[in-house]
Amino acid sequence: MSLGQFLSILRARWGVAALVLFITVGTTMVISLLLPKQYSATASVVVDMKPDPVAGALYPPGMLAPAYMATQVDVIQSTRVAQRVVRNLKLTESPEVRRQWQEASEGEGDIEQWLVGTFKRLMDVKPSRESNMINVSYRSPDPRFAAALANAFVQAYIDTTLEMRVDPARLYSSFFDVRAKEARETLEKAQARVSAFQRAKGIIATDERLDVENARLNELSTQLVMSQALSAESSSRQAQAQGASSDRMQEVLNNQLVASLTGDLSRAQARLKELGARLGDGHPQVIEAKASIAELRGRIDAETKRVTAGVGVTNSIFRNREAQIRAELEAQRAKVLRMKQVRDESTVYLRDVENAQRVYDALLARLNQASMESLTTQSNIYVLAQAQPPLQASSPKVLLNTLLSIAIGAMLAVGATLVLELLDRRVRALEDVSTALGLPVLGVMPLPAGRRALGGRRIPLMQQRLLGALPSPRKGQ
Repeated sequence: MSLGQFLSILRARWGVAALVLFITVGTTMVISLLLPKQYSATASVVVDMKPDPVAGALYPPGMLAPAYMATQVDVIQSTRVAQRVVRNLKLTESPEVRRQWQEASEGEGDIEQWLVGTFKRLMDVKPSRESNMINVSYRSPDPRFAAALANAFVQAYIDTTLEMRVDPARLYSSFFDVRAKEARETLEKAQARVSAFQRAKGIIATDERLDVENARLNELSTQLVMSQALSAESSSRQAQAQGASSDRMQEVLNNQLVASLTGDLSRAQARLKELGARLGDGHPQVIEAKASIAELRGRIDAETKRVTAGVGVTNSIFRNREAQIRAELEAQRAKVLRMKQVRDESTVYLRDVENAQRVYDALLARLNQASMESLTTQSNIYVLAQAQPPLQASSPKVLLNTLLSIAIGAMLAVGATLVLELLDRRVRALEDVSTALGLPVLGVMPLPAGRRALGGRRIPLMQQRLLGALPSPRKGQ
């Protein structure tokens, strides 16, 4: 269908189109005027996402903010908040509310649930797109009631969020209180075990005493090394004293009596040599000199033995001292090992005390935090604007409804016109003739200026005359 055909159809059936448009617009205006006026009151709240000074937790920032805001919208629209509104305003005790409930539900069901369902239908919650503000709106024929309900929903929402924070904190506080008492009992038992162990072992200052005993052990070890060196040297000297070279020992050489006897022996040997050369071996003086020499040698041997016997005594003293030091060292080593074992056992008990102390401190910190959270009276929701009774009705919007009805009525009018045209198709333009006959249009005669009368009735002449070419005859016809 071309634009010309469409316009010709509208010109021919303009009455039907006007009637449909009039009925649509008129009906809309009548309904808009007859509908009761509805007033919408809006209250605004701001959700603060700063760190909580009590819990120390950070509310979800960044990408989690939209999800958090959507959760807050769901909380406002929840049944729990609506029930709190009903109870705060005591609407179930109002005779007018009970009368409306009786008319609406004929007394069936729960009046509180009926009010909750009504509130959810008439309430609108919209979060701001790029901020933390939420608008809570409520519609009602009474502007003051609408404002009161919007403010009541905001207050119930704040109370509910605070309750949702405080109730779990109270449960946590009770839980951590029990656990803290158990941890305290465990700590006291661990400390009692440590005290009993220290009393049983006589421990006062384990680390300091162990340091002293270690120093004593090191000192005895040093003394043993020195004693072993002295004992080895003394054994070597004793072996020398018991051998053939005992007269060359330093003690013998340094002995004055041995040195004096050795000098006398040298002089006696020299005198014997002189006497033997002069008097002969059988002379009494020679024999006397030999006896004197033998006596001197005996005395030297006796003195040497006496001196070397002192070396043996010294060696015995050094060996006894070494054995004594060795015994003290072994006793000290055993003592240190026992002290280390006691210290290790004590460390196990002390570690149990430290672990119990850490657990108790952690539980006590959580208990204090949960106790503070359970006592908080401040929510992170703040009222930005209280709802005020509106001066103008929010619905019905007569002007908007009229404009919409004009647009919808125009579409319905065009649709009705086209439907009627399809049901009763007529020739209204040259295109209709060409389409209906399947023949091309050869020419159009102009409209004559005169009018004719037929049977006494004036009718207009044909506005246009059409000449169509007949199709050429087929062969054989």
